[in-house]
Amino acid sequence: MKNLMLFRHGKSSWDYDVKDQDRPLKPRGIRDSHLVASTFLSRSKELPERVYSSTANRALHSCMIFCRTLEFPLEKVELNRNLYDFSGESVLHFVKCLDNSISSAAIFGHNYAFTNIANQLGSMHIDNIPTSGLVLIKFPVDSWSELVSGTTELILFPKEIR
Repeated sequence: MKNLMLFRHGKSSWDYDVKDQDRPLKPRGIRDSHLVASTFLSRSKELPERVYSSTANRALHSCMIFCRTLEFPLEKVELNRNLYDFSGESVLHFVKCLDNSISSAAIFGHNYAFTNIANQLGSMHIDNIPTSGLVLIKFPVDSWSELVSGTTELILFPKEIR
């Protein structure tokens, strides 16, 4: 059994003249990331064994909030440039190449990639994963490379849990 958690970064700010990779979270993005992480902790028995984040500041900051809430050691978070992807191709390749000794992984990244992957691999259609949105999908396989169709187990969107 493999479990994949997709967490779209929190709402980011366009108020600064910085590169896309460097855009920070807005205060709302920080609050919503805390809200979703806390709700996940109270509702899920499936805590990730490994955590991976896009190299973008907004994804990493969302990831840090989540990890602190779950008491997951920040030094064990791995950054990967392939997660700074908007189509989903690089993210899907990354996931399918995970070490099979890992049964549960959380990744922090971007849309449209995450909505595309959730719809491609999960059992429920999602129009759009909003900022700070989380989707947990379970797969009845032993190898990450075998991911084809899983069951969407949990969807947490800030607007729906406020």
